[in-house]
Amino acid sequence: MNTNKKYIIPFIVVAIAASISSCNSNQASQNLDQTATAATTIPTNSPSSQIPTQAQLRAKSSLEQPFSYEPFTENTASSTSQAATDKTINLTLYTSDSECQELIPNTVSVPASEPATGIVSKIIEQQDTGDFNLSGYRVSVKNRIATVDLRISPDSKRQLVSLSQCEQFALFGSLRKSLTSNAQLNIKQVRFTSRGKKIIL
Repeated sequence: MNTNKKYIIPFIVVAIAASISSCNSNQASQNLDQTATAATTIPTNSPSSQIPTQAQLRAKSSLEQPFSYEPFTENTASSTSQAATDKTINLTLYTSDSECQELIPNTVSVPASEPATGIVSKIIEQQDTGDFNLSGYRVSVKNRIATVDLRISPDSKRQLVSLSQCEQFALFGSLRKSLTSNAQLNIKQVRFTSRGKKIIL
């Protein structure tokens, strides 16, 4: 029996040593994997990965939006009704016919303090549909050139590029004709942007 114990005990010791060494190699490979993952996710202090300061963000924002001095107007009914309490003037609003062939003139009242913004508001109210929504806009006029900056709602299913020719005519054609045909506005040209970037029609 002593001989059996002699052979069994070394066998058990070898088995235990082998299992311990295999556990250590698994832990080592796991540690290497974790170290590699950590190495790829640790941010470096290179200039490209630094978080911009508020001043840098403001400077970038002013570069992207050359007319940031104008207030941003949300596309809501309250903004229109609030403006209606001011002194108003009558302007001609041009809207597309049902076949998108011509623009039909209608007389509307808009706030005398901001007539260009008022006329843009009236047109945009008509353009909101179930799948295409504008969340707001900004209008600025400088040197008789009006810039209309449109903001697409984040939950809009469609974007400006997905508008059909008829929809583009109804929106952009109405805005351009309404802004340039009213002598009181003194506008000769209209530019369209989306968040400061030129819209190419």
